[in-house]
Amino acid sequence: MSFSFKIIDAAEINSIIPLVQKLTNNKFSDAVLLQRFEEMVTQNYECAGVYDGDTLIGISGMWYCTRHYAGKSMEVDHVYIDDAYRSKGIGKQFFKWMYDYVKAKGYTSVELNTYVQNYPSHKFYYNEGFEILGYHFFKTL
Repeated sequence: MSFSFKIIDAAEINSIIPLVQKLTNNKFSDAVLLQRFEEMVTQNYECAGVYDGDTLIGISGMWYCTRHYAGKSMEVDHVYIDDAYRSKGIGKQFFKWMYDYVKAKGYTSVELNTYVQNYPSHKFYYNEGFEILGYHFFKTL
């Protein structure tokens, strides 16, 4: 199988909504996600896509910042590969593409959060060389 990887143009950001809905089990309405992603693309955010031909089958948000402990860092967000394409090595190829992409932009580290119960992702991220540095806390205001 041959897949392509690319940054999704901000004008096409709504194309990711169906995959985000699968990732979140439809936790948010399309309207909420549309509003949030339209705002996100105006910030330090890009979204990378995995394509099988013209079909979007995977996504990963990419947030950019400089952190005191990491320097220029890209944070991976809402990573999702469609169920039918899992366990085929696409995630590994996708992450390599993202690493190369952000290195070319001058970034020196990648970080991410993953849900505590998402054990398959933990194994994948360990195999990618990620280390657990702390806990992520969240509070709704």
